[in-house]
Amino acid sequence: MKKWLPLIIIGVIVYLIYSWGKGFNNEAVVLQEDAKTKWSNVESAYQRRNDLIGNLVKTVQGAADFEKTTLTDVINARAKATSVNIDAGNLTAENMAQFQQAQSGLTGALSKLLVSVERYPELKANQNFLELQSQLEGTENRINVARDRFNEDVNKYNKHIKVFPNSLLAGVFNFGEMSRYKADPGSEKAPDVNFDFNKKKE
Repeated sequence: MKKWLPLIIIGVIVYLIYSWGKGFNNEAVVLQEDAKTKWSNVESAYQRRNDLIGNLVKTVQGAADFEKTTLTDVINARAKATSVNIDAGNLTAENMAQFQQAQSGLTGALSKLLVSVERYPELKANQNFLELQSQLEGTENRINVARDRFNEDVNKYNKHIKVFPNSLLAGVFNFGEMSRYKADPGSEKAPDVNFDFNKKKE
């Protein structure tokens, strides 16, 4: 029995290391895939907004003498935003920043368009426009929720691979830190856009 004891001890150690590595790897894979799914939801929410903006542009184009420059800015910003997509397996900080910049540009152009609408009573009374405006409002909320949920899942994954002793295995299994979706620069100072044109100004 004594001569087998060292082999038994080695076997137990190997099994424990294997179990630890397997547990770490499987949990990291699950958390990483959950975060990727949440990112897909973020892109889906933005795509819905882009589609709504496309319909909004068509409605606004029907208004007489609407500012062509403002409309062109929205059309160009939308084209740029729809051209920037990130594969869920390549969520690098650089790609995220590029995606965010494109979406922020569209947000800014859309805000200017909505402010311009104040000068067009026929648009403010257009039922199709009012419905699109309401859907855009709801979509902005969806985007915020989707981004928050993505960041929550990224946070869970990053904590899993960075805490000790899991950090010892992260490099071995090629698990790197995932980037979070950050708030737009200056967004804390950005004015709110009032979507409800039916409210009377005080």
